[in-house]
Amino acid sequence: MPLSSPSAAARVRLRRGALGAAEPVRVLLLHGLAGSTSQWGAYAELADDAVEVWDGVLPWGAEGDPRWSVTEEPGRHVERALDEVPGGVDVVVVHSFTAGPALEVLARRGDIGAAVVVAPFHRRSPDAFTWDDAQYYLNGFHRILEEGLRIGAGDRVPPELRAAMALRVRERIGPYGWQQFFGAYLRSPGLDVDALRLPVLVVAGAEDFAAPPDDARALAAALPDGRLRMFDDCGHFAMAERPRDFADAVHELLYEVFPERVGSSGGARAVRTAS
Repeated sequence: MPLSSPSAAARVRLRRGALGAAEPVRVLLLHGLAGSTSQWGAYAELADDAVEVWDGVLPWGAEGDPRWSVTEEPGRHVERALDEVPGGVDVVVVHSFTAGPALEVLARRGDIGAAVVVAPFHRRSPDAFTWDDAQYYLNGFHRILEEGLRIGAGDRVPPELRAAMALRVRERIGPYGWQQFFGAYLRSPGLDVDALRLPVLVVAGAEDFAAPPDDARALAAALPDGRLRMFDDCGHFAMAERPRDFADAVHELLYEVFPERVGSSGGARAVRTAS
């Protein structure tokens, strides 16, 4: 694979328009490494009627081009996705690996109203990393991928097949993809949190074995306008494991930031869900 090989650029697509809103709140959903837009399906169904839902399709997704990891910086693709949404993005909702690069981008921009960060990898000091961390994420990387497959497929895929599929995904990501993941993690203490003046909701699962819950606590505490929602009995994919709680947490943030554009009760969302 030549070092000069270009990968596909990030792109966006409209998943669901706002229902009857004169001025919709445009929400861009960004998946993590080897993730997919399907992980946001429940939230798209539960979102308030005033929300216009956009999917970001990133090169490091499940169907992406692994060549991106050899020479490219992930923040460039996050920035492109933000710029591709017609009318501009009001709220970014980002998961896992992509959270770090996305926060780096948001710290440089001032045109986003709020952010939701799900299962971030973040530490406040370089001294917080040890060789044990590198070993854990190198030798156990496939377990994170397997968990994503479990959440996505449920009991439809036997555990043995799921484990084999996770190893194939790991091979596809390759060493450069893993290096991009762990490199972003190692950079996290350098995040300019003081520049992130927008409201940021940090969501985490108390049982997350991939991104330690303490990472989410540390990030939320360091942000000038951060707030934390920790879900019990939940792992790395809160938006899929606790969809109603997740949607309600996002709705509360949107109503706080955009009270004139988002309903206070979420009643329309509840009616649609019941239907």
